[in-house]
This record gives sequence, C-alpha cells and structure tokens, in this order.
Amino acid sequence: MATRKIVKIDTEECNGCGLCIPNCAEGALQIVDGKAKLISERFCDGLGACLGHCPQDAITVIEREAEEFDEKAVELHHKKHGVKPEPKPQPVFNGCPSSKPMHFRVSESGVESTSAAPSVSQLSHWPVQLKLVPINAPYFQDTDLLIVADCVPFAYPDFHQDFLKGKAVVVGCPKLDDIQFYKEKLTEIVKTNSIKSVTVSYMEFPCCFGLVKATEDAIKTSGKKIPLIKVKIGIRGKILPEEQVGTIQRPRAFAHPH
Repeated sequence: MATRKIVKIDTEECNGCGLCIPNCAEGALQIVDGKAKLISERFCDGLGACLGHCPQDAITVIEREAEEFDEKAVELHHKKHGVKPEPKPQPVFNGCPSSKPMHFRVSESGVESTSAAPSVSQLSHWPVQLKLVPINAPYFQDTDLLIVADCVPFAYPDFHQDFLKGKAVVVGCPKLDDIQFYKEKLTEIVKTNSIKSVTVSYMEFPCCFGLVKATEDAIKTSGKKIPLIKVKIGIRGKILPEEQVGTIQRPRAFAHPH
C-alpha cells in the first residue's frame, strides 16, 4: 500500500451511462449494479484519462492509500478478456462532444493563413484543455508544444500569430486546478510523444508561475532534453523580460522591445 492518486466515483451522482469505461485504457472501470465501479486499485494509474467523459462529473482523482499500480496485472487482465491494446493506441471517444479529439489543418477555416490575414485561427486540434487532451493524441507527434495559462490569449492581442501558429497547445490555470495533476500529465505527454520544443506562456502574477514549474519538472522527470522557452505576459498585453533557457533562442515575435 502507498499513498498515491487514484480515481474516486461518486455513486450518488453516477447514473451508470458507461461513457467513462472505454476511456480507461487499463480496464479499471466497469458498470456494476448500474453504477461505475473501480474493480481493482492495481488497474488504476491515477492519471485520470476517464475525467471529462462523465456527464455527471461523478469521477474525481483523489490521493489516498491504495495498492500500487501494476502494469503486469493490467496486461493479464487484458489477456483474460481478449483485449489487445496497440503499443500507441489512438484516442477513443465515447463522451461529451466538447472533449472529442480532432486534428485538422489550419487552412480548413476556409482562408489560408497569410500575413495579410492575421485574424485566421491557428488552432490545429481539439480539445485544448490540459485536463481533456489525450496523452497520446496524434497532434503531439513531432511537434512544438505550447503550454499556456488560460488568461494569456485574453491579455495578448496577437496570440494566434505570435504564439499558437505551428504548435500543438494545451491550456490550464495553475491557480484553479491541481498543479500536481498538471505536472504528472505533462510528464506523460512529454515521455510518450516526440516533442521537439516546449514554450510555456504565463501571466505576470506569482500564482501563474506554477505552470512554469510544472513544465520544468515534467521535462526533467521525463528524462528527455527538450528546449524550453518561457514567455511572461503582462496584464496590459506586453511581453515582459524572462530568461532564456538552454541554447534555444527566443522567437523574434517574442523578443522584448528595447
């Protein structure tokens, strides 16, 4: 037994719809007597891939004493039930439309992105919330990753052109959400995918630096050497001075004016 993160199901809120079941790759959840149930603590990795797929918000991730996650036990469980997961499975969607994984070309907006059309959306995938994105989403392969505090696009007027263009993005708020969950999920995203570089953009307030720390810790924990750029945004929409990290140079769009 160890104190670790593990899912908790509120049986009062759960209506047994089963939308969470296919989103648990380990097979830790089943419908029992009309309610979702964690059938074995050893099958739950605590990362919360099932979160966001429950229309009743009956699933949360808590920290308590539980059996250690056992990958071998999961493999035996899959074998017993005839499940043959792919080494890099594609995300499965059976939940709310807001969290359906989509990957699309920027030009699908109907207008090619050019300097003469700065208002064209540069978003290339959905969802964007860090809580909802699948860890192994195809848009994380061979990409530059943008991790952004969710207030940044409101403060910085040219967010799409200067930040989002050509990048996969995840969005979160370190003040309102569980920063430890952010760190763990970012670690898995970095470990699982071929990320070329990471840019983290955050607001000038101290609480927002938690997103930077979670990103730094995730890269370190992953064991990979990935260039990191940190960009601090002021409440009036200006890029504020921030140290450069490693040998990567800050993009020209991010250069602080003299």
